[in-house]
Amino acid sequence: MAAIDLIVLGMLNRESLSAYDIQKLVEYRNISKWVKISTPSIYKKVIQLEEKGLISSHIEKDGKMPEKAVYTLTDAGKKEFERLMFEISCQPVNIFLDFNAVIVNLEDMPKEKQKECLNNIKKSINILKSYLEENMALKESRSDIPLTGRAVLKQQLLLVQAIEAWMDSLEKSF
Repeated sequence: MAAIDLIVLGMLNRESLSAYDIQKLVEYRNISKWVKISTPSIYKKVIQLEEKGLISSHIEKDGKMPEKAVYTLTDAGKKEFERLMFEISCQPVNIFLDFNAVIVNLEDMPKEKQKECLNNIKKSINILKSYLEENMALKESRSDIPLTGRAVLKQQLLLVQAIEAWMDSLEKSF
């Protein structure tokens, strides 16, 4: 799960955070829309990274709030962050789309069910497209959203638009 490692180490490269804060940033930045990362995986990952000596933790207590572990990147963690940046950037790009499992099996369904499956996928794509367009409108002019974050959002929107056009052409052939 090198991508999760890189996301967690990258966040901690900027600032010390609790696992809860990391999870909230993942949600806020919509990272789980483009990388398979879940709340439980974040909590497991910080424990694993600490066991490997890539991050360290200390306990903080803020007012009446319960104690929490706050994680900081170690020197070894900074080296691992850079190593992962180069390793992942050199890997071939793979685009996994779960709905392709449906597409490759469409011909094994009756015509009316093929169309129903295609319509289900199109609905999901339209929902995602609307979500991305709303997010773009909200975040494109905000200075607190990093340029790279806006770039990934635009990338996702372009991909969805391409998939939408592809679905239209596929639908015509069925």
